[in-house]
Amino acid sequence: MTSTEPHPAIGALDQLQPSKPHAFDPSADIPSLNGKVILITGANSGIGKQTAVELAKHNPAQIWIAARNEQSGLEAVQDVKKTGSSVDVRFVSLELTSFESIKAAAKIVLAEAAQLDFLMLNAGIMGGPPGVTVEGYELAFGTNHVGHALLFDMLVPLLTKSAETSATKPRVVSVSSRGHAFEVPPGGIAFSTLKSTQSDLSGVTRYTQSKLANVVYAREIARHHPSIISVAIHPEDVATQLFDKGVQGGGPEIEYLAREVAPRVGVSLEEGVKNGLWAMTSDDVQSGRYYEPVGVLGKGSALSRDRELGEKLWKWTQEELGSQVV
Repeated sequence: MTSTEPHPAIGALDQLQPSKPHAFDPSADIPSLNGKVILITGANSGIGKQTAVELAKHNPAQIWIAARNEQSGLEAVQDVKKTGSSVDVRFVSLELTSFESIKAAAKIVLAEAAQLDFLMLNAGIMGGPPGVTVEGYELAFGTNHVGHALLFDMLVPLLTKSAETSATKPRVVSVSSRGHAFEVPPGGIAFSTLKSTQSDLSGVTRYTQSKLANVVYAREIARHHPSIISVAIHPEDVATQLFDKGVQGGGPEIEYLAREVAPRVGVSLEEGVKNGLWAMTSDDVQSGRYYEPVGVLGKGSALSRDRELGEKLWKWTQEELGSQVV
């Protein structure tokens, strides 16, 4: 296992000959997670919840279900407990469109968790009409990237503690999408209008821009925090969960994909979570990389590997969040 960011040329070579999928059976291939602490955003449903269920079967010490919907979050806690393990499962309220909510959630975890070994940044939105977060960021970008970046920054002390006290490095898995390689603004991210609704962009473009940011920022975390393994993934498209967070108003492209395509191409939740579980637990994971199912390299876009874009996004994000992290 390596935590060194690969040379950009390696990513280019991957594009010419993508790696082969890994055979992965979560029940057999996930090692014991004894003593480990896990936090998953958006774990009240879908990919996030199923990931928590699967990890709970391997005896971690604690799993945090972070979500904005308290009722479904508490129901998820009970579902995870039904695995029969002795894991301590907790809910923490998290609304990624609000810095106040993010900081409140982080403070609870910092106060109550002894460490943090696995952080899955899974929650997100797709579609919906143009809008902004509480702090004025374009809604998809503010939720999918900015909110998660603030949460990560605030939880770094717990991740660092794990790095110092554990034989294995803590991991951050950012759930992106293969859509990051599709329709994005010129240059990848429209920095000059991120603090607006970006209503001049389609719903698809606003979403894919945020997913590109997930891949790029995961690589930057790997560069700036070498004691942490950081990767981005595309999960399989799950038939019952795809596009479930705001189809209305997302534009004709998203509505068509949701109603006509997703039901025919989606896979089961059990299949859909495999890539994330592999990224969280496999010894073959390389920090700073982007993986498609299961463990496949070489599918990221050229922009996702662009060092200049990465440095620009890191600088922009840190400048935006600097006053929030104390």
